[in-house]
Amino acid sequence: MESSRSKNAHRWPHLRWVILATDCLILALNYGDRSAISIAAPFIMKDFHFTEAQFGIILSIFFVGYVPFCFIGGWTSDKFGPRKIMTWATLVWSIFVAATVVGFNFVSFLIIRALFGFGEGPQGAVMTKTMSNWFPQRELGTSVGIAQAATPLGGAIATPIIVALLVGSHDNWRIPFIIMGAVGILFAIGWFVIIRDKPEQHPWITAQELKKIREGALARRPEYLEDGSTPRMITYLKMPLVWSTAWAFFGYAWVLYTFLSWFPEYLLQKQHISLSSLAVAGAIPWLAGAVACALGGIATDWIGKKTGHPAVARKWMIVVCLLLVALLFTPIGMITSAVVAVALMALIVFLLYLTTAQYFAIIGDVVPSSRLGGVMGLVHLIANLAGVIAPVVTGFLISGSNNWTAAFGIAAAICLTGSLSMAFFARIDRTRKLTAGIPAGQVDRVGVVSDNER
Repeated sequence: MESSRSKNAHRWPHLRWVILATDCLILALNYGDRSAISIAAPFIMKDFHFTEAQFGIILSIFFVGYVPFCFIGGWTSDKFGPRKIMTWATLVWSIFVAATVVGFNFVSFLIIRALFGFGEGPQGAVMTKTMSNWFPQRELGTSVGIAQAATPLGGAIATPIIVALLVGSHDNWRIPFIIMGAVGILFAIGWFVIIRDKPEQHPWITAQELKKIREGALARRPEYLEDGSTPRMITYLKMPLVWSTAWAFFGYAWVLYTFLSWFPEYLLQKQHISLSSLAVAGAIPWLAGAVACALGGIATDWIGKKTGHPAVARKWMIVVCLLLVALLFTPIGMITSAVVAVALMALIVFLLYLTTAQYFAIIGDVVPSSRLGGVMGLVHLIANLAGVIAPVVTGFLISGSNNWTAAFGIAAAICLTGSLSMAFFARIDRTRKLTAGIPAGQVDRVGVVSDNER
């Protein structure tokens, strides 16, 4: 009896939310580290005499490393588990964000940023797999939405912190990179200590919480097919839904990376705001995005519970919001008021981030856990090809001619095609139906362990 009480004393009744909170910290750091170079851009460009076109290439080269590791990270998380993969990924990106300070010319910045991208790439697919393992389907949109809300929140928090460090160090742009790299190493250690790949493997899980995750309407998605077999990845690559989601995600990403890479420069150059004002103006759209990200996931989960079809709710959230983003993004470059520009961008980012959780959750709705990392990784890879192209295209358009209107107009047009592809080609009713629980006879395969084995 005493031994049983002792064991229960070390278990947490809502452990899945602790796992989510830990993931939020990692994702906030991920985006904070990523946005640091955009905030420091004017100082780096001045020190090394980079043109806008050159700096656009530096921003884009990040995705040369990032994009392949979206898939590689997801695929390896299917094989080795999200705990190990995210630990290594966080260590790698933290080392190379700190290494930014040793950049000394154009080529050296290209190399450092590409290696930094290697580390940051796995986060999307690994997050999706972690949330799918730890949450029932009825909470998947909420958990992914809250986790992804940490990404714009990371940008919102990082902006004033980095600006304060720049001001406090008399514009020494190297200081923020050193500090953020050190913080990242501490976060990687924390992730490894707290996280387990599945709730069944965690020593702190309670039987009651495990039951909530695995049972009831829209329970956790199964790891295997109904017959207990591991599905082939090609099965899911034949789905129009997967490719439509990938293209819609690409349109979303083009707008996002145009904003992420160039909005601080737009405010400084086009709207002529001061560095101190940038700390506030640059953070406002991120805060709007953080709220929208969580609301989008919560909303589609709520609709899914009412209708029994969460994937349908996620599809139409993407269609409507991307359409509105496309309509609103075009005139940003023609606005002459900084206040109006920031307000409109905040609205655009709010609508954009209402869809963020949907790309991850809709794939989680139709792909079993054993293949989710790889399929989501491929979708994330395609989306982030926009990160390779968009900053370079934007950089060349604004270099010399300062043609912000054309840059934002192209982004809006690509976003519109994403909305249309989702509306007309995402045939959710043709996806294969999976069981709501663990297939009979497969308990050992999903890693369920007894109290004594924990």
